[in-house]
Amino acid sequence: MSGTMRGSVFTYLSPLLRGRSGLSHEQSHLLLPADSAWLALERPENPMTITVMLRVDGLTAPRFREFLRVYWMAWERFRYMPVKRSPAWWWEPDPMFDIRHHLDVVVDRFTPESLQEWVSVRLNQPLPMYRPRWKFWLAPNAEGGAVLLLRIHHCYADGLSLLGIFDCLCPPSPQQRPAIYGAPETAELSRWTAAAKVWLGRLMAPGVSTEEASGFAGVEASGGNQWQDAGRLLERVAQKSLKLVHEFSEFLVEPEDSDTDLRRPLLGRRHCRWSGPVPLERFRSIARVTNVTINDVLLSCVAAAVRTRLGIDGADLDEAVLHAAVPVDIRSRLPDELKPAPGELGNYFGTVFVPLPVDGESPLERLYRIKHETRRLKQSWQPGIAWGLAASATAVPEPWREPLANVFYRKASAVVSNVPGTPEARYIAGCRITEQMFWVPQAGDIGLGISIVSYAGQVQFGVVADEAVMADPEDFLSDCLQELARFPGD
Repeated sequence: MSGTMRGSVFTYLSPLLRGRSGLSHEQSHLLLPADSAWLALERPENPMTITVMLRVDGLTAPRFREFLRVYWMAWERFRYMPVKRSPAWWWEPDPMFDIRHHLDVVVDRFTPESLQEWVSVRLNQPLPMYRPRWKFWLAPNAEGGAVLLLRIHHCYADGLSLLGIFDCLCPPSPQQRPAIYGAPETAELSRWTAAAKVWLGRLMAPGVSTEEASGFAGVEASGGNQWQDAGRLLERVAQKSLKLVHEFSEFLVEPEDSDTDLRRPLLGRRHCRWSGPVPLERFRSIARVTNVTINDVLLSCVAAAVRTRLGIDGADLDEAVLHAAVPVDIRSRLPDELKPAPGELGNYFGTVFVPLPVDGESPLERLYRIKHETRRLKQSWQPGIAWGLAASATAVPEPWREPLANVFYRKASAVVSNVPGTPEARYIAGCRITEQMFWVPQAGDIGLGISIVSYAGQVQFGVVADEAVMADPEDFLSDCLQELARFPGD
């Protein structure tokens, strides 16, 4: 950064950073249930860590180190580490925090092939438990542009939270200063719990005001019309409760995935790959012609690619049950009291389990069957139910935790995550981001993760797979792209 820019940055940040020279003012805070769930469900062979990779023209170590110190650290949570103090998880400030612990500079001149292996090795490395669980690697000499790699534990944030941070810190012009606001780490559990109770009450009884629900407690002290009012209130609650019970029952009785080669016991050694960019307009033209969403197109490509990797055929393939666990953002479904503030870290998504039509005989058949299923699931309560069940993981005793996880993860053989990036190119520390990719963790016994990210008019597929379920993710990506080429366009 230039001296002028550096001076303006610190002038801008001085109110935010004042008093940050020491950590004595920082306090411990309980993790919210939806965040601590990712620590409770973690396994040694399946760490709950998000991996993000950016290709950045001209990014150097001094420039990025300054960016980290000034901008990234404006979020106080990045100074904290999750610590288990039975029975809960707490955010504890790292008393020995040093930015040098969280950035490694790698001088190797990676080729495209060696870069993929290097990223795979990083992806398999556990993050230290005695420090905040995030780390950057910068490879400024890689062929095709500097590589910036981030690994961060899911308890800090979900993909959209991270996207929101990068959206603020990476402006559309190299001369534009990032829109810094940061966020202090505050105790939110009591507010969150109170708001969650109100929200649950509204779900159970739509149209019932908070005053009505709270007034029900004093019914026994009165008579007359109040009993009739209470009866009507209970009737409305019961009607809504029956719908909730019905949806929850459907969720629980959804059949587990068939035994296929994707359900083998995991080895804990994973490899990741990513495709070259595909014009976003290609997906849009397919969606227009077929009257589906871009996400339907992506899931259809995944269904075609996994079809030949199940190890079954004939009648077994016709009867096969296979689901993709698809994260769904629930921020817009939450009441105002529960919605995160702009730039706030955390996890605010549920999961739907989309049946993949692996027995479909044509691209269009698979596409329209997926369209039908996604429409049905979007209208269900499944994302909220999944979010609530995941958030309860830390409250469940250890012996019962795995059966709870199996409620989710025996119902899926892959995780498919689609994150929309910005439509225009962005700049980090004044350097242009030419490419961005991410890989999602897979909980339970799931050994395959597929990620799709759009950025600056391009789309890329990424895959991470345990060796037990897929020896060569590169071929899987090729099959996804071949399926895409079979669709009609404008």
